[in-house]
Amino acid sequence: MPAARRSRVLTRAALGTAGVGAACLAYAGGYEVRAFALRRVTVPVLPPGSPSLRVLHLSDLHLTPGARARQAWVAGLAALEPDLVVDTGDNLAHPDAVPYVLRSLGRLLDVPGVHVWGSNDYVSPAPKNPFAYLRRPSRPRPAGRPELPWRDLAAAFQRAGWTDLTHTRATVTVQGVRIGFVGTDDAHLGLARYETVAGPVDRSAVDVSLAVTHAPYRAVIDAMAADGHDLLLAGHTHGGQVCVPSYGALVTNCDLDTARVKGLSTHTAGGRTAYLHVSAGLGTSPYAPVRFACRPEATLLTLTAREGDAAVDDGRVRTGRR
Repeated sequence: MPAARRSRVLTRAALGTAGVGAACLAYAGGYEVRAFALRRVTVPVLPPGSPSLRVLHLSDLHLTPGARARQAWVAGLAALEPDLVVDTGDNLAHPDAVPYVLRSLGRLLDVPGVHVWGSNDYVSPAPKNPFAYLRRPSRPRPAGRPELPWRDLAAAFQRAGWTDLTHTRATVTVQGVRIGFVGTDDAHLGLARYETVAGPVDRSAVDVSLAVTHAPYRAVIDAMAADGHDLLLAGHTHGGQVCVPSYGALVTNCDLDTARVKGLSTHTAGGRTAYLHVSAGLGTSPYAPVRFACRPEATLLTLTAREGDAAVDDGRVRTGRR
């Protein structure tokens, strides 16, 4: 091929590649990051004869005052009339975000709720290279980042009657079902101390047991599963955030395998198996406001009796074992 023609062909290829890249970026940052989805999951973990319970799992809102579309969508979730709300952290992404979080949650704060904290509740986000996630999990709490007003949010949650599960056990009775809870601080920051609340589930005291943490690091979820908790709930992963169509996530930003980066799966440790639900979350860092092949989501989990039911997560169930 003559040099001039080869140069023209290479130039067209480069322009085409750049055009496709620009289109993907525009889609990821202009459309999909606001294409909120509600995932519906059925999990058979209640004793036979129990009424079904509707649990709304929220995670990774990363709210800023300007995230109006996200705020409006979250506010609309109250129409689902859940029996319980589980918030797995990273609600904040701005020092002025607390009133926007509370306004977005709105009538959900009148529903029984439990919560834990994530790294981005504690400290402000910072600019970072998004491709660094492909090499290793993000660096926890870099020095010099200012603290966010998570204590103000904690006080508001407490006034609403929500329970902070940080290294705490609790029991909440909903529709006559005794739900036991255990939770930890954020493992991504190295703050999880599950050993302070560890121990086998007391089946004489609760009908079902839920274990809650922000980041699903295996050391934490292994211990939770081994203790006999029925359902483990976490967030943090953003579902991979930027995924490959027909392939899935490339990273989880922790040591969980990519096959279980979001949705319902199972986790086996210590000879016991628990259901694991990881939320892909609703937001992103304000410095990386894109999602690709990974829509922002909340999940309505319907807990049902064990009488022959099968777990369903939009038609898919994945398993993982240690």
